[in-house]
Amino acid sequence: MTTERERRFVGPRRGQLIFALAFVALSALLLSMITQQTAWLPKTRLFAQPRFWPAVGLGAMTLLGALHLIRLPWRRLTPADWTELRRWGSILEFALWFMGYVLIVPVLGYLPVTLAFVLALTWRMGYRDRKMYLYAALFGLVVVVGFKGLLNVRIPGGAVYDYLPDPLRGFFILYL
Repeated sequence: MTTERERRFVGPRRGQLIFALAFVALSALLLSMITQQTAWLPKTRLFAQPRFWPAVGLGAMTLLGALHLIRLPWRRLTPADWTELRRWGSILEFALWFMGYVLIVPVLGYLPVTLAFVLALTWRMGYRDRKMYLYAALFGLVVVVGFKGLLNVRIPGGAVYDYLPDPLRGFFILYL
């Protein structure tokens, strides 16, 4: 049975309780670790202490998050909350794609990994037309040539490049 306060709430309900619980828990965890992560220096003014402003920020996050949690007009999780949580979790998939990309580049090299990941992400996003794969491959090639060739961004060559003949290996390390 819903209360009058729940019925009068005009904002979206889904995910608020989960977010508030996670926010308070994470803020309290970070606040509890502040003594290991920051220092308190002797003979230093209060506002110049390395621990002062992080402690103020984390204390405010914990306090205000707890107040938000207390003021929520409901205390039950609904199916919409779990649907919202799954939607938030789906965002982590792309962070995992990026982490895989970062881990594989030093092994296989910037150009092949960039092309493979651009094409794989194109497929993952639902594009199945050959024209889109061609555009994606051209985009990947332009990114690699732009970063390594034009902007001279130094990205370490892949370990696979060591098996190439010397002149080719130098070219691949510098430009691809």
